[in-house]
Parts: sequence; C-alpha cells; structure tokens
Amino acid sequence: MSGEDRRSLGAGWMALGLFFLSGCTTAAQVTTWSDESCRQKVKDQLQSILTEEGEQGDIASRLAVNTTVVLATGSLGPRPFGVSSPSGTDYSFFVQRKGEGCLLRLFGRQEGFTRYTNDLTYISTRSLDGCACAE
Repeated sequence: MSGEDRRSLGAGWMALGLFFLSGCTTAAQVTTWSDESCRQKVKDQLQSILTEEGEQGDIASRLAVNTTVVLATGSLGPRPFGVSSPSGTDYSFFVQRKGEGCLLRLFGRQEGFTRYTNDLTYISTRSLDGCACAE
C-alpha cells in the first residue's frame, strides 16, 4: 500500500471515528497553550501513553514534542488528531472537556492492517491538569 493510499485510508477512519465520537462524546481543544506548564503537561501525557503502548522512550519523547508543537501552533479546532510513529503504528487521540478539566484520550491505533478502536471506555486516558479546554 502506498503512502498516499495509507493516508487516505487513515483519513477515512478518522472521519468514521469522528462520526462515532459525535454521538457519545464531544471533542474539545486546549485553550491554554500560552501556559508553559500546560504545554509541558500535554507533552508529558502524550509521551506517557505512547510509552505505555510500547514506543521506545526516545521515539515517544520526539513524537510527543512534535505533536505538542503542532497542536499549540495550529488552529485546528476541537477534533481528533493522529500521531504516526516510525514503528509503523498510528495512534488516534482527542481531548475531552470533563467538568473544569481536560482529558487526553487514546481511542484508536493501527499497525499495518490491524486496527483497534475503543471509543466507549478508551484505550488510555490521562488528565491534563493545569490546562483549560473548550468544545
């Protein structure tokens, strides 16, 4: 499968995931990117989940830094986002507003043709203490 085919397939799955999320949970976006402690918390929690999923420490760290930079500098709105690892695994995340706090949720991963999605109880969840978010 070519890279373009893989990206198209991934976009289709992300759209399907967003469709399912829209019925159960509303995605949010972090609104306190200007706060260094919030950016650090997002990076640390992304790295923690990726490490838990089996990514090597240096790769998990690099992916977390790069993803945090993209999320903090882009105006992407409240939507799921993907992280692609050189290991060949793609991860699907979203931020959820929960009361006054924010949660980082891993709801999907794909390695080759093996896909696992859990948008009911989620694969992994981390609190983004110190961050604010809005739907």
